[in-house]
Amino acid sequence: TAREAFDDGRWSGLGGRERSRILLRVAALIRERNEEFARRESLDVGKPIGFARTIDVPGAAEQFEYFATLAQHMDGAVRETPLPAFAYTRREPHGVVAAISPFNFPMILTSSKLAPALAAGNTVVHKPAPQTPLSAQLLAEVLADAGVPDGVYNLLTGPGAELGDALVRHPDVDAIAFTGSTAVGRVVARTAGELLKPIAAELGGNAADLLFADADLDQAIHAVINSFVFNTGQFCMAGPRLLVERPVYDTVIGILADAVGQVPLGRPSDESTVIGPLVSADQLERVDGFVRDAASRGGRIAAGGRRIDLDGGYYYAPTVIADLPNDAIAVQEEVFGPVLTVQPFDTEEEAISLANSTAYGLAAGVQTGDISRAHRVAARIQAGIVWVNTWGLLDPAVPFGGVKASGWGRESGPEAFASFTRTKSVVIAVDGD
Repeated sequence: TAREAFDDGRWSGLGGRERSRILLRVAALIRERNEEFARRESLDVGKPIGFARTIDVPGAAEQFEYFATLAQHMDGAVRETPLPAFAYTRREPHGVVAAISPFNFPMILTSSKLAPALAAGNTVVHKPAPQTPLSAQLLAEVLADAGVPDGVYNLLTGPGAELGDALVRHPDVDAIAFTGSTAVGRVVARTAGELLKPIAAELGGNAADLLFADADLDQAIHAVINSFVFNTGQFCMAGPRLLVERPVYDTVIGILADAVGQVPLGRPSDESTVIGPLVSADQLERVDGFVRDAASRGGRIAAGGRRIDLDGGYYYAPTVIADLPNDAIAVQEEVFGPVLTVQPFDTEEEAISLANSTAYGLAAGVQTGDISRAHRVAARIQAGIVWVNTWGLLDPAVPFGGVKASGWGRESGPEAFASFTRTKSVVIAVDGD
């Protein structure tokens, strides 16, 4: 079991350099089996095979490569004090980590938990989303083949709510890493709080992208479209809210209305596909419900707004909705589909206020040609990551996570590695003269 594997030191006792070597082998094996992983991701999620092959699988390998380097640097520090003692700190693993990952990016959002947790010497019990277990099953094989000892990684598949609650409550689980909806995250966090277990929770998002009139419109429109159609909008850091400075508002809507229909939509197995199906019938109904509600609130459907009949799949046309009031559900809540709302603003202050007007704070964007404005606005937006003149650029070295209802804690970067450790102080008395 994970508890036994941690307590007997078969993993944490190896030392950082040996853990690093094994995790680098994990990364190499993921790259070797790229096509097999990619096809499983595509089959499970409906993700376009080209994206799975070039983004998801390499992204997972990069997580293991990055955190393998940090495994060699679990350094404490000597602390200078006036005490008659020698004081220093140690960084130690928590123990058994429960890693709960979502359906939209199974490989990346699994690796972003497993890689730092294992690098720090923890053992892991991993529960993938019930809709998407296939890549986790293959990853279990890869971890074993790379030399991760038995019991260090443990895969638990099945119904989400029941297994997730049992896992979080289990007395042998010492810490929790969770990615999922804000509603479920609140339940998980409440349970963890009652049991006094540390938790990192990356939850829902509803990011705003602020497009100023001085932006390069070609560059900005490319970033905007990418922000809401990537992964069919099933991306917690998607940009489903576009705020446009009024002088270019109508122009931007016109360009978007023409452009989104040109984005290739089709079967995930087609190499040219950019927009695939949604993950399930329930998700398709949810997205369509948001659009119907927006239309009833006076929203102008500038593009899309309909289901696509293709082989009985759960396809939805990329949709642009203009002129919605700020209190509309499609503006205030996370759609999690290829839907973009567009609102005008007149001043920088108004843009910032609109951007911060929802309960969420995971990501945001600023499209502008004024570097001073970029710094100024980025500093005031309530979000864990802000992209300027682009969208969605991520790297294992760059932390991401939320504020407000988007959660707390960070994935990726040294910050994530530190979150899978705890600090112990050691104070040793020194005899006087």
